[in-house]
Amino acid sequence: MLSTLVCDSGVVYAGLDGNDSRHGECAALLEEAAGGIVIPALAVVEVDWLGQTRGRHDAAARLIASVDDGTAMLADLDIHGYRRVRHLIRQYASLPLDIVDASVIAIAERLEETTIATLDRRHFSIVRPLHCEAFTLVP
Repeated sequence: MLSTLVCDSGVVYAGLDGNDSRHGECAALLEEAAGGIVIPALAVVEVDWLGQTRGRHDAAARLIASVDDGTAMLADLDIHGYRRVRHLIRQYASLPLDIVDASVIAIAERLEETTIATLDRRHFSIVRPLHCEAFTLVP
């Protein structure tokens, strides 16, 4: 059983879309997060975009419903979080690291969580967080 699980958009989308090739493992991962699921508020737009481009037009509405019923929590950034995002984007410009991925990292750091749910191994395995040596990436 996992503690609080900070999630990237890809895992959230795959967990919502039964037709996604990674649906089973992502849905199971999201269900076992005992401490709750935390999703950066910026990720809602990316989940919506994924749904719109893949014919799943209800993806964002389903995500918001899970926030409404308490299954997931949206995490906003404060000024310090946005400063950290800006720093991460500059520091990892060669990846390039986008604003949603940087917000996942900033929120995980703020919550002192060491595990991130992501399908993006490339970016998240390179970034070095402030509070631990490296993130544990699941699934």
